[in-house]
Amino acid sequence: MELRPDPAGPADPATLDVLVPNFKRRLSGVTATIVRLVPLQAQQMALAAVAPDLPDTLPQIRPMQLVTMPRRGPSGARVWHARRNTEMLAGLALKHLLRKRLKMVFTSASQRKHTGYTKWLISRMDHLIATSQKTAGYLERPADVILHGIDVSQFTPPTDRAALRVKLNLPDATLIGCYGRIRAQMGTGDFVDAMIQVLRDRPNVHGLIMGRATEKYLDYEKALRAQISEAGLTDRLHMLPEVPVHEMADWYRVLDLFVAPQRWEGFGLTPLEAMACGVPTLATTVGAFPELITKRTGSLIPP
Repeated sequence: MELRPDPAGPADPATLDVLVPNFKRRLSGVTATIVRLVPLQAQQMALAAVAPDLPDTLPQIRPMQLVTMPRRGPSGARVWHARRNTEMLAGLALKHLLRKRLKMVFTSASQRKHTGYTKWLISRMDHLIATSQKTAGYLERPADVILHGIDVSQFTPPTDRAALRVKLNLPDATLIGCYGRIRAQMGTGDFVDAMIQVLRDRPNVHGLIMGRATEKYLDYEKALRAQISEAGLTDRLHMLPEVPVHEMADWYRVLDLFVAPQRWEGFGLTPLEAMACGVPTLATTVGAFPELITKRTGSLIPP
């Protein structure tokens, strides 16, 4: 497939065939997926995100530009690819009030019963995509099941793990990692509880926790730091600052084991990223994890 020129940065709405709205400002799994995938997809099609606040490296337009963009794209009706209720509603307003020619696509990762309002929005979509077989069962309409993907040219096994650990100032030890948003739902506290028990009996093991706590969960993060300190393990159970997406692969490559301890998850990209970097993965039986992890790549446990 012929790749398009580097599409990063502001885009011209008149040149776009596919619009990917992301109206939620706070960090979420959907936003993380869009940040990872939109740059790759934009190399293959005339595509951009529609968002008020995403990194400048992404091809994107601002929501206000939707009002003045031409009614049709260069190839005809545009695809409006929504992931949330607000984005489905906005697409319907553009289509029926502003008469934009749109084909409405909704991708769902949710694994719970939908409200009546959400069902009504879904009923107005032209096509549905589910990110796992389990998710498809909640849509109550035919959907294509397409598992999320990652850039396997970026996430690759290490060529020299020891040298990489030196570069990142990490110890020559058994390293167990848990990366992602810091909150109870993501199982961060469960990982801390387990690692405190593991580290007490295994002096050559270190744990790495990396992620961001949004304002709502700052007290939760503070309590975890205090718990680690009270256990006397601040020198072996490390809470690290979040790094940019393009640096994440190295932090997987240094690991001996990756743990995805989520209590609930729609899909979950981190096990895919870890396994692509050659790291065995221990994950809970939530989200799409049972469809992703095999006996060759890791193990599953109840949350």
